[in-house]
Amino acid sequence: MVTFEDVVHNAEVKELIKNAQKQLDVLGYTEHSARHVTLVAERAGEILRTLGYDEHRIELAKIAGYMHDIGNSVNRVDHAHTGAILAYHILKDLHMDIADRTEIMMAIGNHDESTGTAVSDISAALILADKSDAHRSRVSKKDRSLFDKHDEVNYAVTHSELKIDKDENKVVLNLSIDTKICPVIDYFEIFMDRTKMSKRAAKYLGLWFELIINDTNLL
Repeated sequence: MVTFEDVVHNAEVKELIKNAQKQLDVLGYTEHSARHVTLVAERAGEILRTLGYDEHRIELAKIAGYMHDIGNSVNRVDHAHTGAILAYHILKDLHMDIADRTEIMMAIGNHDESTGTAVSDISAALILADKSDAHRSRVSKKDRSLFDKHDEVNYAVTHSELKIDKDENKVVLNLSIDTKICPVIDYFEIFMDRTKMSKRAAKYLGLWFELIINDTNLL
């Protein structure tokens, strides 16, 4: 069986992640480096673990999380689709079972809010984990005069935490936003599509999606 550690240490995957970030730096996008994909992998795995899924599904969710942004090495546009195909062939070369690599391809291909939605437990966990990573550390620009609204919103987020409350059947995204940098309404303006996608992903897993910003329940 191909493991999460096998993928993390794979030279091809490392190079794709490195060059994806290189391209996004030039384009002025937020950080999608090893930090982001590692966090997404761990959160996706933890979501399924908390919900009682078996170790095999958890491992697949972690692999999907780690590989989900490699398509940015090709182009930001359609990165979910190109990344899904890249991941499929890399995992095929590693001799992963065809059913498993197809599951991962499908999850990666559906993680972007412009074209995808939750279509499996793995894709739902990937979406929730990916969309929860809003934080000022993701803003790559050093000069605030160059920030666009997307940068401002991310920079304003000083704390981000995703928790599964199994007893109450809900997933909670808890954010702290510095309103001196931007008002809370700007978060919704920028991230409304992501929030809707997260709600659908939570529903797929039988959960309610709850958004708390600055200790106020907004969803």
